[in-house]
Amino acid sequence: MQTIALGTQGLRTSRQGLGCMGMSEFYGAGDDAGSIATIHRALELGVTLLDTADMYGPFTNEELVGRAIAGRRDEVVLATKFGIVRDPDDPTRRGISGRPEYVRQACEGSLRRLGTDVIDLYYQHRVDPATPIEETVGAMAELVAEGKVRYLGLSEAGPETIRRAHATHPISALQTEYSVWARDPEAEILPLLRELGVGFVPYSPLGRGFLTGAVRSLDDLAADDFRRSQPRFQHGNLDANLRILEVIEAIAGEHDATPGQIALAWVQAQGEDIAPIPGTKRVHYLEENVAALDIGLSETDLERLDAAGTAQGDRYADMGSVGR
Repeated sequence: MQTIALGTQGLRTSRQGLGCMGMSEFYGAGDDAGSIATIHRALELGVTLLDTADMYGPFTNEELVGRAIAGRRDEVVLATKFGIVRDPDDPTRRGISGRPEYVRQACEGSLRRLGTDVIDLYYQHRVDPATPIEETVGAMAELVAEGKVRYLGLSEAGPETIRRAHATHPISALQTEYSVWARDPEAEILPLLRELGVGFVPYSPLGRGFLTGAVRSLDDLAADDFRRSQPRFQHGNLDANLRILEVIEAIAGEHDATPGQIALAWVQAQGEDIAPIPGTKRVHYLEENVAALDIGLSETDLERLDAAGTAQGDRYADMGSVGR
């Protein structure tokens, strides 16, 4: 698989990564054996960028990824995140911390769970409004100096925060949601990243599964699936958003591809400084996602997808912690 540079500090990853969150939480029951097989197949296909976070589980996703890469650490660009604090006794309770002492504590925990002595790409998962970004990134920079972290990233940060963070220590990657139906980064974030030389890692490039055609009503979701509470999946919005899926499905038919492959091909067509991280816990869908790299969309295809418009409804039920 082709590799690309994320940022200008030397980090290189596969053109497409693998989001591991859903292997442990949020999208129905997990299957550790199947998930580990999926990670192993990803490595065989040349997918090097594995994305996790301490809050997924909480903690269990990092442990799963650590088991999967045991003995294969040198094949992986290992990315994890800190900053969303969950109570293990009540995971519904959450806070945000970017305090320097917490940064160090979180990193030590992630290193232990992942079974490694260095994290390749360490993200602040959400910006802590109570802690100046310079203090948080300063603490992250200390981890780089100590050899515990190689490169730094931010997730869901706003433009001014990105500038201030990058001035404190070079940021190699910014992660946020980006897909055919979630185009907000195009206004300010993408131009800024390219100005500063920061790579872009879109999560949910398949619209949390909607752009694959797998979700046409709430009845398609398990009772504990977090998408049931998200605005874009509510009845009125979901019905309106099906118009985007109809365009994707039409183009998929013309390319003998799946709707998900067309959605991924669209993201990949937006630039070679972009490494999307579609998530899956199944080998079949991983292989389907990787095959999207071979699909070339025409200018007409791209124009039709642009004309389909963007999603109705917010990305999260509470948007207060994004874009800070």
